[in-house]
Amino acid sequence: MTSDVVVVGSVNVDLLLTVDRHPTPGETLLGGSGAQSAGGKGANQALAAARRGASTGLVGAVGDDAGAAVALARLTAAGVDLGGVATVPGPTGLAVVTLARDGENTIVVVPGANAAVSPAVVEAAAGTITAARVCVLQAEIPLASATAAARIAAAAGVRVVLNVAPAAALPLATLRLADPLVVNEHEAALVLGWAREAEGLSAGEPPSSPSSSSPSPTEGGEVTPEAGLDLARGLRELGIPGVVVTLGGAGAVGISSDGEWTVPGLRVAVVDTTGAGDAFVGALAASLARGAGLHEAARDATRVAAHAVQRLGAQDSYPEKDEPLP
Repeated sequence: MTSDVVVVGSVNVDLLLTVDRHPTPGETLLGGSGAQSAGGKGANQALAAARRGASTGLVGAVGDDAGAAVALARLTAAGVDLGGVATVPGPTGLAVVTLARDGENTIVVVPGANAAVSPAVVEAAAGTITAARVCVLQAEIPLASATAAARIAAAAGVRVVLNVAPAAALPLATLRLADPLVVNEHEAALVLGWAREAEGLSAGEPPSSPSSSSPSPTEGGEVTPEAGLDLARGLRELGIPGVVVTLGGAGAVGISSDGEWTVPGLRVAVVDTTGAGDAFVGALAASLARGAGLHEAARDATRVAAHAVQRLGAQDSYPEKDEPLP
């Protein structure tokens, strides 16, 4: 099947726990509620792309347990092609999300079936990957598999959107296939440091951006756009064609052959940030598949992410195609 977007990535069940505040180490707290829902960075991004109108396929794996039906329900309803999703013995991936009253969360991911998305599985899905306009990848499947998918896509002229989340030390050759690399400010600093080490550069100095290794927060705790651009410059100077750094409530910044740009954040009432980054990546991929430039795609993605943080859950919070956005 030819698609606008193919996502190679994780599929999870999210267990969402609400608390007044996050516990300190060794502390026990009583939670307010607990609920299961669909999640996983790959599945989230596929749903977000599909709901922005992109024909979307997913390559991944679920277990042979009851969690698989929970994990795939919204994708099926959205018309995502699940022909590349294998069922393997054992549990479906699990993410335990603890959400505090201020909207911030902590997440612990147990890979489960996602560990079975091997390079061989990716190679078997090469036809699906090469038939897409955009291939989206993250780091919740084995890194060798993400690397294989990037190589297959790039060799066929398919645009690679690489979201290095959670932060991981991918080979620099893989990072250089990304157009764009999408990371938040924390992931950007880590990936930049690892990439510099791989190139034998000083751990304290990016190629020509002295402030890149330590983003400067504002008084409110957000990273400034200029600090984000420093990180993006450092990454691009390592040979990555396009870079997008997301800054939470401060918006996003980017750099590519078309130059540098900033997308201001949208001030909305934050309920839950779970999955907002995935909403951004999926919406970005859908726009790029339609032929939008990176700056334009990031503007739309920022609006989708702002919609998502106003609602509980990951996939539960993603807007339908015609739903009004901030």
